[in-house]
Amino acid sequence: MTADYLRIAGVTKQYPTGGGVDDVDLTLPRGEMLVLLGPSGCGKTTLLRVLAGLLRPDAGRVHLDGADLTDVPTHRRNISMVFQTWALFPTMSVRDNVAFGLRMRRVPRAERHRRVDEALALVGLDEFAGRKPRQLSGGQQQRVALARAIVTRPTVMLLDEPLSSLDHRIRVQLRGQLKRLQRELGLTGVYVTHDHTEALALGDRIAVMDAGRVVETGTPIDVFSRPRHRYTAEFLGLANVIPVTPEGRECRTAFGDVIEAGAPAGGDGPVVAVALRPDAIRMVESADAAGGHPGVVTAVEFQPGGVLHEVRLRDGTSVQVVAVPGEGLPVGAPVALSFEWKKAVPLVD
Repeated sequence: MTADYLRIAGVTKQYPTGGGVDDVDLTLPRGEMLVLLGPSGCGKTTLLRVLAGLLRPDAGRVHLDGADLTDVPTHRRNISMVFQTWALFPTMSVRDNVAFGLRMRRVPRAERHRRVDEALALVGLDEFAGRKPRQLSGGQQQRVALARAIVTRPTVMLLDEPLSSLDHRIRVQLRGQLKRLQRELGLTGVYVTHDHTEALALGDRIAVMDAGRVVETGTPIDVFSRPRHRYTAEFLGLANVIPVTPEGRECRTAFGDVIEAGAPAGGDGPVVAVALRPDAIRMVESADAAGGHPGVVTAVEFQPGGVLHEVRLRDGTSVQVVAVPGEGLPVGAPVALSFEWKKAVPLVD
């Protein structure tokens, strides 16, 4: 397997009104899914359009399997793109929608029918081949778009938030189906989303973006459990980000505790904060500080894995704490917190 089947080298694309991407470097092995994760306006879709050939970069190159694609027109790249709006032809049947790309490539009729049948079977729509898009549900229409994307056997499949307009149940189902198809067919893909759960479920590797730049990349477990940058931890919102001040080999937290924060992976700079997951904070109901740092419960949210509490400490700082089901405390309850600092993840800017 080539380590850099897809290589994005120093790609910059700026718009006259602002925005775009700046000096992006990414690589992706064949058969893996790269998720571009970040807020709206961070440059995810711009980068996707550069890969598709819909935008030409101001600087940098795009290489695929050793070939330079930067100046290759879109129709010669053999890259499929799945849009958020599905973009199906309303007057065509499901079969004709899926077959459209093959017809444009002048694939012989017999092979075209065979490949369309295979694609519809893969997405579970072989019984709907004769229907029009308006006769399908939203989830079914998105599966037609997926079938149309895979039937051409693309070198890379690009997906621009294709599940965002679906309801939660259908989105979860299609997410699992898309991952299965990607693995079974060995597809190389680039997926754009701002949804953390989608990124974790679909990505073999994740690139976190902000203001046109890639902040950090890694496997889902690296990015979600061991982020290196403060921005990543704050954007994901899966842990408390607690400022620290270096004191020699140790750090003093915003709460006054002196801890060994260690160094972030990659040695990107001085530690400015630590990430501590809500389940690494212990909470007891207490009217004094004897049990640790005193605070007050200000919000309660029931989740499948436990009860999430927001606690405001005396200095005004708020942290999130998880209690197992049955151990939740009401809003206004006085509590004392203790922190398992050995589980803290060091962060840099």
